[in-house]
Amino acid sequence: MSDEIDPKGLVREAYRIEGITPGECRSIFLDWALSLPEGLEPATAIRRLLERHAIAPEGHPMTAVLVEGLGNGAAPQRRGG
Repeated sequence: MSDEIDPKGLVREAYRIEGITPGECRSIFLDWALSLPEGLEPATAIRRLLERHAIAPEGHPMTAVLVEGLGNGAAPQRRGG
């Protein structure tokens, strides 16, 4: 069964790992983002994942990482000289 918004099941599994850390969730998020099908907007996928996992325990680090992933939509800027 193919899942367009979580092709490898990474986010699903992150919610199942007891004691997962924010750092581990960020690593999973990066792998997840690189696995998205071409043409699927990451923000749309993140919103759908947040809806799907809305029943997760309050304060789950994966939820915080997903919310962070939505960001403010600002374009990346170069830093330094």
